[in-house]
Amino acid sequence: MHHFRHVGQNLHCENVDLAEIARLYGTPTYVYSTATMADNYTRLAGGLRGLDLQICYAMKANSSLAILRHFANLGAGFDLVSGGEIRRVLAAGGDIKRSVFAGVGKTEAEIELALKHGVFAFHVESEPEIARINHIAGKLGVKAPIAIRLNPDVDAHTHAKITTGKSDNKFGIPLAHAAAAYETAARFPHIQIKGAQMHIGSQLTSLAPFVEAVKKVAPFVQELKAKYGITYWSIGGGVGIVYKDALASGDPAWWSAQPPETRPLTPEAYGEALTPLLAPLGLKILLEPGRYLVGNAGVLLSRVEFLKRGKGKNFLIVDAAMNDLVRPAMYDSFHEIVPLRRDSGRPALTADIVGPVCESGDCFAKDRTLQEVGEGEFLAFMSAGAYGFTMASRYNTRSLAAEVLVKGAASDLINARESFEQQIQNEQLPRFLTK
Repeated sequence: MHHFRHVGQNLHCENVDLAEIARLYGTPTYVYSTATMADNYTRLAGGLRGLDLQICYAMKANSSLAILRHFANLGAGFDLVSGGEIRRVLAAGGDIKRSVFAGVGKTEAEIELALKHGVFAFHVESEPEIARINHIAGKLGVKAPIAIRLNPDVDAHTHAKITTGKSDNKFGIPLAHAAAAYETAARFPHIQIKGAQMHIGSQLTSLAPFVEAVKKVAPFVQELKAKYGITYWSIGGGVGIVYKDALASGDPAWWSAQPPETRPLTPEAYGEALTPLLAPLGLKILLEPGRYLVGNAGVLLSRVEFLKRGKGKNFLIVDAAMNDLVRPAMYDSFHEIVPLRRDSGRPALTADIVGPVCESGDCFAKDRTLQEVGEGEFLAFMSAGAYGFTMASRYNTRSLAAEVLVKGAASDLINARESFEQQIQNEQLPRFLTK
């Protein structure tokens, strides 16, 4: 659920009219709801009540400083995948000591940075990485806490580009080889074996893959606890969100009206299924949610530039583009698109909703039906809080969008729209091209 709803005819984020945001800050602009993020965090923690739980927000989903501060204030640690993300958490006032460092290609400089700031643990992806971490920790005169990422070879039944728990994915060490990897780690003098980790993919809408993975890996985790005294198990993230009925899903009545067999996965159902499997282990449990916490907490506002009517095909051309929200072009992802002003008296319009970038792939939706809208009116791309701004680019020399955060009736600009001067500030012409 979320806090985007129509008040009268106008779409609001919490108590703020989104059309006012669009007029004040221009478009494209991302708008985020603090209440939705807090609700998602609280419900997930409550779903696993009774466990020694630590939530590490997977900040690759959305790494805006204000959002990181919001989650830090809620008590979250962070799931980090680069030196830049470490620096962002520090800049936002987050706690590295409650955070984990994942990723298959950690550099020596990144490992050193994480160690110097007391990272909770490294989530190790390969045996060569263990050796590298040991080397850097030795130079610093410390022991590096690690957990090995276990690849359980479980099909998450999600998009091929975001699955991570199959044997043909680049992530982790196959379960069959994991015992040998832990034995190798135990021989290094500057390594402290602290836990185990797994993550099978993103945008999972069924409990079955989570349950299968936990059941498959739990016996090995028990062996690790007995042999090495591990203190935690990270089961990753991956709980999916609603995309196709995004606006309606903000209403509790919509959820209760869904047939049980098709009802979207909730944190309560997730916790009910996994808590009985995890509690007997007697370990701290780490979760690394990203999309679930922020995905339905954000929208992308866009302005209609033209309605281009063609023979058998209409095109609604908007000022947002694939550089602002790449998910439809990259993953064929669905985002619900709604006018900011609802008018039931208008006729329906079926059109391809496209951006101005010079690519046929710059298309957000094909043959989408919504009320007729025209030049100068505003649209909202729902469920755009995850992997929106963080994956944005400057393709076609387009400036990065603005970002706004809402709390109740208050809103504030948390990231100003990039200027052209900021785009080119690090570029220079070489001397041999100047006269």
